[in-house]
Amino acid sequence: MAVRIPQSLSAGLQPETGWSVLDYELREQKAHTLGTLSGQVEQALAALRAFDAEAHQPDREHRRRALLDAAADLVWAFMIQRELCGLRNWDAVVKDYGIPREVLNRVGQVRRRAD
Repeated sequence: MAVRIPQSLSAGLQPETGWSVLDYELREQKAHTLGTLSGQVEQALAALRAFDAEAHQPDREHRRRALLDAAADLVWAFMIQRELCGLRNWDAVVKDYGIPREVLNRVGQVRRRAD
């Protein structure tokens, strides 16, 4: 008696081709980049919160603006990478990461670099 694999399961047993290997590698790289950016966003937001909790310093506004800009740039990159991975629910991310409105207002802004 011969046993045949059900047709619904046989689709997953196709031989690896150059395209399927490349597709796997691209997905792996996207996921790795998303994880890296996630950690960087968390660190940038933590640095901003720590700075806000400190005592006032003379050049406070300049340093805070730089932290806000850095956080906004990382959040923007994270947002783009999520879109590339097919993840489109941004509201949940803002809530989960606790991204302040001040950072969100700066996302996507192009700023002149200081020399």
